Amino acid sequence: QVQLVESGGGLVQAGGSLRLSCAASRRTSSAYAMGWFRQAPGKEREFVGAIDRSGGSTYYADSVKGRFTISRDNAKNTVYLQMNSLKPEDTAVYYCAAKVFGVSREVNDYAYWGQGTQVTVSS
Repeated sequence: QVQLVESGGGLVQAGGSLRLSCAASRRTSSAYAMGWFRQAPGKEREFVGAIDRSGGSTYYADSVKGRFTISRDNAKNTVYLQMNSLKPEDTAVYYCAAKVFGVSREVNDYAYWGQGTQVTVSS
């Protein structure tokens, strides 16, 4: 069992940046691939990006590629989502999630979820 807590959300103007953090309650290195997802009002939860257990490989949705960067610090049991050049359409609740073994873009593949953090981008 692992508990995840996101932080770093807030209100930012279009073109601005935010860095989200996801702290895990137990050791995540070598055990869990980590994903970031988001859910806007009235929409389904969607994949944003993911990072493998070692941090050596990252994957992104086309909508954020080149603007968002995922990284992890396994010594701190923390995963980050650096978001640059934010757009109003990035407004959503952002969730981190963990799964054993390899990464996935599918919501249902992740067993553990944080409570989410709100990101609002004003135009």
